[in-house]
Amino acid sequence: MGCNHDCSSCSSSCKENNNEDLHEVLNQYSSVKKVIGVVSGKGGVGKSLVTSMLAVTMNRMGKSVAVLDADITGPSIPKAFGRTQRCMGSDEGIIPVETETGIKIMSINLLLENETDPVVWRSPMITGTVKQFWTDVVWGDVDYMFVDMPPGTGDVPLTVFQSIPLDGIVVVASPQELVGMIVEKAVKMANMMDVPVLGIVENMSYFACPDCGKKFSVFGESHVDEIAEKYGTKVLAKLPIDSELAKSVDNGKVEFFEGNYLDEAAEKL
Repeated sequence: MGCNHDCSSCSSSCKENNNEDLHEVLNQYSSVKKVIGVVSGKGGVGKSLVTSMLAVTMNRMGKSVAVLDADITGPSIPKAFGRTQRCMGSDEGIIPVETETGIKIMSINLLLENETDPVVWRSPMITGTVKQFWTDVVWGDVDYMFVDMPPGTGDVPLTVFQSIPLDGIVVVASPQELVGMIVEKAVKMANMMDVPVLGIVENMSYFACPDCGKKFSVFGESHVDEIAEKYGTKVLAKLPIDSELAKSVDNGKVEFFEGNYLDEAAEKL
């Protein structure tokens, strides 16, 4: 296909594209030291769960943490943290909502009149909103920002890759072989965009019997180690199926889940 010279809608790594910096300017009242995208090749693998847990873990380590919910049509970050109030504005910009432990979050659900109202928008409005979450939100001083992306390799992930200066991405997967193929797509996209893959988190990796401790591979044997080795990255964590964790998220209390599944992963980011 011929070039239409609109680099914002193109993932090709051509010379003209490489010479143009498409990064949006961060809100002038904000300072973000490190930005990490959390991606998945398909939905339903627990990407938002991992985003929330990484944010909570970093917060427990004494870091100033924020979550930018870029999943405009399927936002779930406010629910995980039990936040329902709407964002307020000031002359400086949009003020993000803070969780009980001080994590700053911005999500489309914090702007809607009702959290169950659907966002029925076309792509330009969706990608424009994601950019505004970076340019118009007063984040303040943040050590780590986690960007919860929608699944796949479409417009919004491409917009985040091109518009926000990511320091790297974390890929979330589950053990099924089909998911392994989809993970490779996400990793290849990151490589195309010259964004480092910091590692892979495998969710629903196993179920540990509460009586004997034996681990059962409910969704089949894992292939995540092979994929990580193939692309020169590492497996950051393998999360078990944990009903208490699921309950914490459903009840908006993810901050108070006592597990430490991602402690080692957070130290590597």
